[in-house]
Amino acid sequence: MTGLRLGSLEVATPVVLAPMAGITNAAYRRLCAEQGAGLYVCEMITSRGLVEGDQHTRDMLVFDELETVRSVQLYGTDPRYVAGAVEILCAEHGVAHVDLNFGCPVPKVTRKGGGGALPWKRDLLGSILEAAVAAAAPYDVPVTMKTRKGIDDDHLTYRDAGRIAQESGCAAIALHGRTVEQAYSGRADWDAIADLVSRVDIPVLGNGDVWEAADAVRMVEHTGAAGVVVGRGCLGRPWLFRDLAAAFAAEVPDASVVAETPRLGEVRDIMRRHAELLCRHMGEERGCKEWRKHVSWYLKGFSAGGRLRRELALIGTLAELDVLLAELDPDEEFPRSELGTPRGRQGSPRARVALPDGWLDDTRTPASLEREDALAASGG
Repeated sequence: MTGLRLGSLEVATPVVLAPMAGITNAAYRRLCAEQGAGLYVCEMITSRGLVEGDQHTRDMLVFDELETVRSVQLYGTDPRYVAGAVEILCAEHGVAHVDLNFGCPVPKVTRKGGGGALPWKRDLLGSILEAAVAAAAPYDVPVTMKTRKGIDDDHLTYRDAGRIAQESGCAAIALHGRTVEQAYSGRADWDAIADLVSRVDIPVLGNGDVWEAADAVRMVEHTGAAGVVVGRGCLGRPWLFRDLAAAFAAEVPDASVVAETPRLGEVRDIMRRHAELLCRHMGEERGCKEWRKHVSWYLKGFSAGGRLRRELALIGTLAELDVLLAELDPDEEFPRSELGTPRGRQGSPRARVALPDGWLDDTRTPASLEREDALAASGG
């Protein structure tokens, strides 16, 4: 299988690390990149925050020195802010790829008409994509978008979103095979991904339920997608990118060529490397705090006892970490029961998707939202 082409950008392995808040910082992106080839997307940032110079937003735009291809995902509901943010990313930060988020299911986002709710407003989606593509064009930077099937099964948006993305000049579209209502529950609908592939000419990337390299191979075979987007599947398992690179390097994608599952000694070394990279980018105190959230994912299914897990989740220095990691049995085999199983958040379907009042009454942008955006842009 060939690599992934996004406009002028060539990605050797058709695998994209999905941006995850609080996870895909520069340290984690480098850790995954050290395991295999692919495209590694920075945590999602807000367009308005970037344009208005919000310090927290700018602090998120940190890249590792070995990050040769800088990729950022933007969130925004106003074409003007999105265009301004794209210009800043391209001109000031040397970003080589911009992805736009229209798939977030978090209530505080959808309640404002953003994330997975926005594609219901077809005109607004088109305006944002056109503005972003125009802002990126002088820099020859490809713009892609990520979305979901729709708000719920009665309000699907992915087909129109694919058409609009293609007409707007997007280089690709990634589809998570779940609705906003599903959030991360249930099974991803790979048939919807295949349906979208049949309807558009731009590359379609499949997202949802890729837990092992074998899942990625099956997704591509089932859907005809140009590549896969991996999110929760790599939590505590950055070596998944090594397996994916091996599987897609074969003339025909083949998961049987992947390396053996790591023993606890190799997992321990990756845990230490992760902490080291976090401390390098953030300083030891903050880096250790950021690392703690990954303990349960790394040790999921292993026999490490509760006391050791608790102490690892409280480390404050790399020296403390080294003492505790030495207690792990390096020869313990990877727990087979964890292969192919969901990782990270799952939850249950939402009883009701949080949306602005009257959002589903029409697929056109409400005048109230346009007035609010105009007022915000004018400083009122």
